[in-house]
Amino acid sequence: MTDTNRKFKACLFDMDGLLLDSETIYTISFSDILINNFNRKEGLTWDVKIKLQGLPGVQACQVVVDCYALEGETTAEELYALTSKKQEELWPNVGVLPGVEKLISYLKKQNIPICVCTSSHKDKYILKTSKHDALFKLFDGNVITGDNPTIKSKGKPLPFIWWLGLETLNEKYGTTIKPDECLIFEDALPGFISGKRAGGYVIWVPDERALNVIPKEEITTQVGVNNEHGVILKSLEEFKPQDYGL
Repeated sequence: MTDTNRKFKACLFDMDGLLLDSETIYTISFSDILINNFNRKEGLTWDVKIKLQGLPGVQACQVVVDCYALEGETTAEELYALTSKKQEELWPNVGVLPGVEKLISYLKKQNIPICVCTSSHKDKYILKTSKHDALFKLFDGNVITGDNPTIKSKGKPLPFIWWLGLETLNEKYGTTIKPDECLIFEDALPGFISGKRAGGYVIWVPDERALNVIPKEEITTQVGVNNEHGVILKSLEEFKPQDYGL
């Protein structure tokens, strides 16, 4: 059961792990540094990784410092510098995830207002999207990044980034779309929570490995017994815009 009785008028999108396969690059970069710089043999595991999703860079690195007992060996700021350098080597190879191009092209043709709302800072956004210019041009410059001064220090799971995305669309197109008329697309649990708090209906496309480490009762609590807050999909290829009035 999904919330198909409501007509939705706008779509707000996370980026990392939802539009782009950048979560793989984050895992590779953190694992490489944990293993080779700090002798943590397992690298970044999914029970820790899910705690990082949706967090700005330095905050995510502080979680890694705490979880892997790196205090005294490095700081969050130093770890952020190390991982950023490694990621810069890898970003040119980041791919678009299945179903993304078809969906965004469809929404563009249907004149549905769309916006990227990402925790990534603007410089990282530019690096990640550099090889996918045609795709991201479809958003018509409607992009909110995590270093936007309006939402700085108010990242996910707080709802502010989605509200700013919707405000941007309403101001640009002269519309009065309300939060409960928005579909919010996310891959991470903190993003799901923030989308729900924002008042939108969340299309959650998590990595299967994340679902394996999130308690089932937590998933049910967030999504709702009858999917009243959102729906879980394996891929954006499964999403049917017509079911949501798009």
